[in-house]
Amino acid sequence: MSDIIHLLPDSVANQIAAGEVIQRPASVIKELVENAIDAEAQEIHVLVTDAGKTCIQVIDDGKGMSETDARLAFERHATSKIRQAADLFALRTMGFRGEALASVAAVAEVELKTRMANEELGTRIVIAGSKVESQEAVSCPKGSNFSIKNLFFNIPARRKFLKANSTELSNILTEFERIALVHPEVAFYLYSNDTELFNLPAMPLRQRILAVFGKKLNQHLLSVDVDTTMVKVSGFVAKPETARKKGAHQYFFVNGRYMRHPYFHKAVMDAYEQLIPAGEQISYFIYFDVDPANIDVNIHPTKTEIKFENEQAIWQIVSAAVKESLGKFNAVPSIDFDTEGMPDIPAFDQTRPIEPPKVHYNSDFNPFKTSSASSYSGGGSYSRPKVDWEGLYDGLEKASKMNTPMEEEPFVDETDWTSAPASVDMSEERTPYVQETETVSSPSASLYTNEPAVEKGAQHFQFKGRFILTSVKSGLMLIDQHRAHIRVLFERYMNQIRQKQGVSQGVLFPEIVQLPASEAAVLESIMEDFSAVGFELTPLGGGSYAINGIPSGIEGLNPVELVRNMVHTAMEKGNDVKEEVQTMLALTLAKAAAIVYGQVLSNEEMANLVDNLFACPTPNYTPDGRTVLSTIKEEDIEKLFAR
Repeated sequence: MSDIIHLLPDSVANQIAAGEVIQRPASVIKELVENAIDAEAQEIHVLVTDAGKTCIQVIDDGKGMSETDARLAFERHATSKIRQAADLFALRTMGFRGEALASVAAVAEVELKTRMANEELGTRIVIAGSKVESQEAVSCPKGSNFSIKNLFFNIPARRKFLKANSTELSNILTEFERIALVHPEVAFYLYSNDTELFNLPAMPLRQRILAVFGKKLNQHLLSVDVDTTMVKVSGFVAKPETARKKGAHQYFFVNGRYMRHPYFHKAVMDAYEQLIPAGEQISYFIYFDVDPANIDVNIHPTKTEIKFENEQAIWQIVSAAVKESLGKFNAVPSIDFDTEGMPDIPAFDQTRPIEPPKVHYNSDFNPFKTSSASSYSGGGSYSRPKVDWEGLYDGLEKASKMNTPMEEEPFVDETDWTSAPASVDMSEERTPYVQETETVSSPSASLYTNEPAVEKGAQHFQFKGRFILTSVKSGLMLIDQHRAHIRVLFERYMNQIRQKQGVSQGVLFPEIVQLPASEAAVLESIMEDFSAVGFELTPLGGGSYAINGIPSGIEGLNPVELVRNMVHTAMEKGNDVKEEVQTMLALTLAKAAAIVYGQVLSNEEMANLVDNLFACPTPNYTPDGRTVLSTIKEEDIEKLFAR
């Protein structure tokens, strides 16, 4: 029987190994920039073309490499960081696996020019698919110049699954921001298709954070600084009033390395307990300095997950440090005692006799008498005024029911709107979707066959400001007014996007929305859909946009938060299919503009909403699958009165 197990060729083994390290263009930039930092570079330039799919170039002024080192650097498990296994537990550098350059060379065409400071000539090496094509001496500046072209050219399946340029560029910017935040002493420059996106000279940490995320963040940052024998924690946390549901900037760094750590994230959020609304997030930039022997950075291929030896103790330190920062800078609400006009408390004198306080009162005063002989300083008799106490309680019972928290508040909590529309006008002028369905006098089975039609001339009743009750042929139908309006508005906005006929309402005073580079790249990719739905955005440069117009019908909402949340949703979904992006935008806008729970509707408004709901293709559910209506059958109602 012949043997069936054999060793893989180096080229195939390198491609398999590259799958763990190199996932997308952002992975290449991460590895090359980290190597440049390890080479003690003070200035790093990153240039990408077509979001890195065509070309990635990383230029640094570091130590450079000799001719032998330049060739050896592309071999697997070749590294200058470790000599023996024990060195893994004393690492303070970035790259140490010895697989980065080998993995890049296995899936791309690589050109390297490098020279050491004490050498007159440098070395140029060209490698494609792990095969060295040429090596020669050249004249070049000190440092290293990597040019990565045609990523995944020899693995078409991998290249096919790369996302759209906007998505890949957003990932590149995210990786770039992480590295720039942890090395403020290094100057970073990033160019995309010859357009400068980042120009970050060496600067203090706080200024580096502001340079990346905007100067408006300056007034909201509180410094954190605590030093223990176990760990040193420093950095910044944001004030509680800056909490938001989406888009918070949350970063952990350990010994100069970015990491994700859900356990420590809970420690930070624990310090904000009862200071921010449930479900909202806060921004933070926290840096750990810990003995490398007490952590393991070798548990994940991308080295973004780190294991700590004393996680529980560090959890307590982090939580206490953040709480101390919030208290020190008066970010925690406190009672302000007004001491002005209060008498001074005399010092205790042992020789002075203690006199009990004396109580002065009028023994003739009786509050139950309508008149009294008691007189006041102003003279005259005292007469107790008659007060209609019962009148003070009128309407309180109804108001308390209207404001009782619902067991389930879908949609409202999923988006971060600073204000809601005060009222919703169901007339034709305010709600264009009425015009689309005005020929439908009542729902019919042809429009929706799974539900009985609303009876002609049926009256609608509102229950607890949340449900609309109406009579149907099979019984009693309950409709969730908020979800029903979402369904109707979603169809309206989707129709506007498809036909590019969104009605825009100009604003008297344009507002400015400032976005980080990674979010601005996403906004640019969906700008056409924003315009189709009714937004008028004008780029001002530097990630700033002027909001000159908003979709008609969402007056009262905060347009800045609305734009920011729609961009964050697009980033979270990661959709590249245009239809999916349009669906997401329409749904987000519908959730924002829909009538809220507790809003009182007239019978005409309820009738319009019900009619337009049944004109939708699928009135039973919201676009994201929530139940809109439910029917109680007539026979079930009769059973309740059987006895």
